[in-house]
Amino acid sequence: MEIMKKVARKHRLACLLHEKPFAGVSGSGKHNNWSLATDTGVNLLSPGETPYENAQFLLFLIAVIKAVDDYQSLLRLSIATAGNDHRLGGHEAPPSVISVFLGDELSKILDSIETGSPYIKINESEMQLGVDILPRFIKDTTDRNRTSPFAFTGNKFEFRMVGSGDSIACANVMLNAAVAESLRQFADELEKNKDDFNSAIKLLKNNISVHKRIIFNGNGYDDAWLKEAVEVRGLLNLRSTPEALEKLIDEKNVKMLVDNGIFSKDELWSRHEILLENYTRTVRIEALTMIEMVKREIIPALIAYSASTASDIATKKNIDSAFAGKYEMKLAKELTEFTDKIADLTDDLDKLLKKSDGLSKISEQASYICEKIIPEMNALRKNCDAAENITARNYWPFPTYGDLLFGV
Repeated sequence: MEIMKKVARKHRLACLLHEKPFAGVSGSGKHNNWSLATDTGVNLLSPGETPYENAQFLLFLIAVIKAVDDYQSLLRLSIATAGNDHRLGGHEAPPSVISVFLGDELSKILDSIETGSPYIKINESEMQLGVDILPRFIKDTTDRNRTSPFAFTGNKFEFRMVGSGDSIACANVMLNAAVAESLRQFADELEKNKDDFNSAIKLLKNNISVHKRIIFNGNGYDDAWLKEAVEVRGLLNLRSTPEALEKLIDEKNVKMLVDNGIFSKDELWSRHEILLENYTRTVRIEALTMIEMVKREIIPALIAYSASTASDIATKKNIDSAFAGKYEMKLAKELTEFTDKIADLTDDLDKLLKKSDGLSKISEQASYICEKIIPEMNALRKNCDAAENITARNYWPFPTYGDLLFGV
């Protein structure tokens, strides 16, 4: 990210790492590719040619599924930022509900283990490339579903919720800690019955039964899935950063992270407060910048254009009273209405910001900003965008979307 910014400056450009810099235009994020390997380089998440016969792979796969289910809140909060809140679930990024995509083959293998029924291998099919001279490829039975937050992709998982401006460090700390805890529990259980293969099978069966609720291979944007995830499966839907960050100090999460020596209690409380403060400061800076842009640039531009339009109407009427100036009259009225509406929303936003200053606890400030200030900012932006659409280009004080995206 640092190199991208430096190279951009060198070429007199700006590198935007904000997750959602423009409304109505897809934002950006990162795919964090993650796997497990031994110290000799053996990939423990490589299924091989016959994954249904690969006990080692299946054990580690189920351990990861258990970890994601048990500590879904830690994965969600690890990527929680003000910018990423604009992007998650926005038809360009996974939803805020954590789920695991395995694909049909692995899902059926786990079903076979859970039920004790024989596994029938999925028939491999060739990809239709449409060109006879190219070699034929076998279709991958793993992920082609870009709506999944945590997807198995051949011999690794992709965690797709990380924001474009965020570090992958926190996400990997939480993911590694959760999987380590799952493996510790598996090891404790297996070591009690070292030579009993049936106990190992029972361990896998039990964990598939308990944690299969986190497995979902369908469309993550579907409203029906979000309803099923929360109401039927009992999964978490932490839609905002303040809501997600509160899970950092949940007793269960604190115990796991402290017991595994990842953080101390004091470190977790400090991080909780710092992350909330980062969130509130980011949104406050954006809100204050918005107020300044509106008061010093947008409202004066609307006033100037409406005044020019009114002057044109008066000039035409002086030439001939029959000139009704129907379009100009309508335009002048709309510009005036937008000016008043935008001014009122700006004043309301200013008042809300001042009110948030009076809240003593950082958690209260973050919740207030999320619930009150951001909706007001969205309403103000919506009206400013609408006003931009009817304002002559030479009056509008900022680059248009066309200027920014296409240079026209």
